[in-house]
Amino acid sequence: MNDELKYLSRQAAVGALSRRKFLGRAGALGVSAAAANTMLSSAVHAAGPQKGGTLRIGLQGGSTTDSMDPALAANTTAVNLIRMWGEPLVELTDDGGIQGKVAESFEASADATAWTFTVRKGITFSNGQEVTAADVAATIERHSGEDTKSGALGLLRDIKDVRVDGRNVIISLNTGNADLPYLMSDYHLIIQPNGGKDAPDAAIGTGPYIMKEIDMGVRFVAEKNPNYWGDLGHAETIELLVINDNTARVAALQSGQVDIIDRVPPRTAGLVARAPGITVASTAGPGHYVFIAHTNTAPFDNQDLMMALKYGINRQEMVDKILFGYGTVGNDSPINASYPMYSEMEQREYDPEKAAAYFKKSGHSGPILLRTSDNSFPGAPDAAALFQQSLKAAGIELEIKREPNDGYWSEVWNNKPFCTSYWGGRPTQDQMFTTAYLSTADWNDTRFSNEKFDQMLLAARAELDTGKRKQMYADMGELLRNESGLICPMFNDFVDAYNDRVGGWVEGVAGFSLMHGYAAQRMWVTG
Repeated sequence: MNDELKYLSRQAAVGALSRRKFLGRAGALGVSAAAANTMLSSAVHAAGPQKGGTLRIGLQGGSTTDSMDPALAANTTAVNLIRMWGEPLVELTDDGGIQGKVAESFEASADATAWTFTVRKGITFSNGQEVTAADVAATIERHSGEDTKSGALGLLRDIKDVRVDGRNVIISLNTGNADLPYLMSDYHLIIQPNGGKDAPDAAIGTGPYIMKEIDMGVRFVAEKNPNYWGDLGHAETIELLVINDNTARVAALQSGQVDIIDRVPPRTAGLVARAPGITVASTAGPGHYVFIAHTNTAPFDNQDLMMALKYGINRQEMVDKILFGYGTVGNDSPINASYPMYSEMEQREYDPEKAAAYFKKSGHSGPILLRTSDNSFPGAPDAAALFQQSLKAAGIELEIKREPNDGYWSEVWNNKPFCTSYWGGRPTQDQMFTTAYLSTADWNDTRFSNEKFDQMLLAARAELDTGKRKQMYADMGELLRNESGLICPMFNDFVDAYNDRVGGWVEGVAGFSLMHGYAAQRMWVTG
């Protein structure tokens, strides 16, 4: 029986036998579904990647107002598309380290105030043009220019100078920063011809795929780049569909319309996992679902009102009823134990009496308007309703306005003063704080502005003593927790799913969902 199972698993791994039939045969031989799945997974990895075929992926987040300009990328769909056609200088490894992409190597000066990135020799853009150090320098200049709208601007503000020396790009900083390579891995900083200054939305980069069809907010088709320098990209064609409705996205996977989906609703994840031929993959990390308020806009510029809202949210109830076990309780901070220099803070608990007292002290009267959409995070309207009920116990009226999915990231997020949103997190505390909470950051979606916080952030970058740096991050976290417009009730697991037509999923990849956005190019069609 053991030899027969091994044979069957090898057949299934190379697509000669469907996973469904394999599980059926294994069951007939008295093997549990769990054991059979484990055997099949091992066989798929042993068989190795297969080339060819069309891999189909269904994602939430895209809208008709999106752009192919990486500077403007603001949702999961945009990130996954960027990964197909473009690459930054460096990228995260599966375990959270840093590896070269367009840069073949990088090194810092002794005080980390100067970093040298060496451009990979012979690498070309998808239009056949050779990549030069000047292209890299121009990319950095475009994303850090005075008129830029890049989401990476906050990361680049400490750059003093960028110069080119042959294949080397030397970045000089005002203050030392040991984390600069992590900042350069940001998905906005895709290397483009002349930095994207001429045609930022042309989708020309150094990635393993070339965009062939683009229908914003609807459908995208990419084909393998025959001149790609690396060895990623197993499917011949990738088709990406934007499916913002949770039920429709899951149904598309179950019916075989797509092979991979992101954001499986936690409420139904267990049911989805029991469906024949479907695997649900859950990855813990720095992602968090949030309620964000602009602290420079009334009534959210009133700190007592903000404290009333923070004490008026039942975090555990959110985790239980929105995440269904696929996540952990938040503490009004964007940092959790997945970060290397995390320091534990006293947990803020739901306290309607304190919330009522702060609300009375604030002097505010009347309802507070919260905008939400399914596109902001799975279950966001339900989370808003729970927030409404928990605030009601404190005598605070929350008015909920459900916004359209399409255009949410351009019309509501970072525009309206109070809304639901999500963050995928970042590799380091410096990057998370710099992207979203530095006073000058374009993606400062709570409008948090604190001179002391800014000073500590800059000082922490140059601090080489790990203990001192950790304490500085702890102090910053406490400031942000108490004075910002961030209400963070929960850290979500990334819950993705794929069918038995594809193989190559890697567990526990650091970063964003879908294997840090690389699932489409790292997985392969098995049959």
